[in-house]
Amino acid sequence: MTDHDLDRSGLRARRVRLLAAAGALLLLAALAAWPAVRSERSSGGEPSPGAASSGTEASDRLVLMFPASVAPPDLPLVQAEMNRYLRDKLDASVEIKPVDMSSWWDRTGLVYASGSQVDLMFTAGWMRFGDEVSRGRFLPLDELLQREGAGIASVLDPEILRASRIGGKLYGIPTNKEFAASKGIVMRADLVEKHGIRLDAIRTLADLGPVLETIKRREPGVTPLQVRADRSPLTFLLQYGLFDMLGDGPGVLQRAGGSLKVVNLAAARTYRDYAKLMYEWRRSGYLNADAVTSRDSEYEAVKAGAAFAFAESMKPGFEIQASRNTGMPMVAVELTKPYTTTADVTSAMFAIPRTSRHPEKAMRLLELLYTDRYLLNLLDWGIEGRHYVVRPDGRIAYPPGVDARTVRYNFNLPWMFGNQLNSYLWDNEDPQQWDNYRRFNEEAEPSKALGFVFDPSPVSNEIAACSRVDEEFSPALITGELDPDAVIPMYLERLKAAGADKVIAEKQRQLDAWLAAGGASAGEGES
Repeated sequence: MTDHDLDRSGLRARRVRLLAAAGALLLLAALAAWPAVRSERSSGGEPSPGAASSGTEASDRLVLMFPASVAPPDLPLVQAEMNRYLRDKLDASVEIKPVDMSSWWDRTGLVYASGSQVDLMFTAGWMRFGDEVSRGRFLPLDELLQREGAGIASVLDPEILRASRIGGKLYGIPTNKEFAASKGIVMRADLVEKHGIRLDAIRTLADLGPVLETIKRREPGVTPLQVRADRSPLTFLLQYGLFDMLGDGPGVLQRAGGSLKVVNLAAARTYRDYAKLMYEWRRSGYLNADAVTSRDSEYEAVKAGAAFAFAESMKPGFEIQASRNTGMPMVAVELTKPYTTTADVTSAMFAIPRTSRHPEKAMRLLELLYTDRYLLNLLDWGIEGRHYVVRPDGRIAYPPGVDARTVRYNFNLPWMFGNQLNSYLWDNEDPQQWDNYRRFNEEAEPSKALGFVFDPSPVSNEIAACSRVDEEFSPALITGELDPDAVIPMYLERLKAAGADKVIAEKQRQLDAWLAAGGASAGEGES
């Protein structure tokens, strides 16, 4: 996975600093842009599927919300084409709402606070899925899937659907794609060739140091390693690379060895070693100066010629995807082997929020993204002839005069929607890509806790308190801003005071109960 690229960080820092007055004004502006629409409720307190609109069914509007770093210029054209197609298919229209990941939690918080209509919302195991469920933000989907989503059930393996259950109920529908990831570093191919950088010599993260030094000395104006407060080699390699984060809050399983003991990641020797490496690289000038505060995409930094490398999650064909996203050839080095966790299986899902006004049609729209190849590729790649052309071999290419930098519809998020195996492959991608995905899934090392879904509700207050501590300390460690030898002891002390030990004990209790019940074979009753 990658853009998946949209991180699986369990310690992800949502804000680096407290909102100042200007931030508050921006928040108010965002609120004004999201009209408060009272969600109609059935007598049981859940939205009534039949009480959706005061007009005719043809006027039903569905709102699709997901994280994306850009809103393509031609999005209105593509949305209009989708709605022309959906008029007959669904007797409804769709409004596409991409939201930058840096403001995702503010915007989704406003949705629930104001009751704004959203009918399909992206979620993931690495995006507080369990916490969102415990807050009652998503509808249970079992009955809706049975009534309106038979096509989805025919595409997805039942074991994949099981992994997105909490307390025996289905709350998110996983995208059909690869269900594993490796972690590594992505680099500009032109500079790798220009400076004779040997990729086979990079086996560990520390091996990257001399490469970054070369770029610093020989490429003035190019940042050797682009990072953010929530995305750096520390986050990618440790979180779901060398550790299974086990959902929200403190408490992880080490990948190496056979231990089933839940431990505090911030107390692990590996965490300290990686944080020290980031600190050394920061002092050496290898990282972007605005790392702590930047919300810019690493892809955009590379596209602008301002950065050489960044960390990412990877999968078969990832180099081609990264090249398309940056507009220039990229190469990658894997630093961990493929690994499958519950978060990987649930790394891209769509849920139906409680603010949905049309839950049944939302499920039907979702089903179309699994079964209707035309609609899926319209959302993925835009309009044929304008944003891409289909070659005789069935793969696609840019139209004449258009390239990755100039195309006006470029979400580049095929892993996010529906059945990715129905998405077009590009002319520079392996025609056997989807077979490679299946093999990648089969060969990946499974986590010892694969299928375990942590229910954070018993310790939600402690998780919230620990999250606030993470927001205070982890950005400086993730970006190498402060000396970890000085900061980590204070970090651990504050986590302990916030209740980290209680969260870890609760994760251990739930994991032990899940294992005692048969683990992954325990069926739909795990919690």
